[in-house]
Amino acid sequence: MDQFLRVVAILLELSVLGIMMLCLFWGLKLLLDDLGINKKYEKAIVMALSTIWFVIVFFFFMHLSSFYPAYSGA
Repeated sequence: MDQFLRVVAILLELSVLGIMMLCLFWGLKLLLDDLGINKKYEKAIVMALSTIWFVIVFFFFMHLSSFYPAYSGA
């Protein structure tokens, strides 16, 4: 049961952090759109932001799975 709660906590925290990063990158995409840069390079910008987002989420996943403390329900 302790291992299950640890996995659930890691997945929940990973989803929250991933959604926060996604919101930041979406705001950056909208900023670039307001500056007029997005029209010509939209595909490259989306691909670059998606790649960075996946790298950051992978980094969070590796660190959370390695260093997240064990649950002690006693």
